[in-house]
Amino acid sequence: MDDKDFEILKLMQANAQLTAEALGYEIGLSAPAVQKRLKKLRETGAIEKEIAVLSPTKLGRDMTVIVGVVLERESRMHLDLFKRRMRQAREVQQCYYATGEADFILVVAVSDIKEYEAFTQEYFFDESNVSRFTSSVVMDRVKVSLDIL
Repeated sequence: MDDKDFEILKLMQANAQLTAEALGYEIGLSAPAVQKRLKKLRETGAIEKEIAVLSPTKLGRDMTVIVGVVLERESRMHLDLFKRRMRQAREVQQCYYATGEADFILVVAVSDIKEYEAFTQEYFFDESNVSRFTSSVVMDRVKVSLDIL
């Protein structure tokens, strides 16, 4: 990757709807040259996914909770099972297998405390391998980003 690729990536992470023409205009390349670079960036995995960022509050997900989960057992089978369950849980926006006090850090979006209580019942209390969990309710979304560049 060269400087032009990084410029394309920076622009794309801010607005994935930019056309090859618009990207080319911004960085001084032709649209076909940008298209060729975009194809390569997608094929190599530098661009993993192009998505729409939705507003949680506009969609009734007014409550975000940061959750630390400690598992009872950490065998590969138990870890894979928990990861699979978190990938399938629609409330879980992000899930990280981490070092430190918690085995997993989750970002959970729910409509209210009742929905969060139901989530904890299904995924933590009813799960024999969850030893304990801690919850921190987000009071203000100061910065929300997946930007790298």
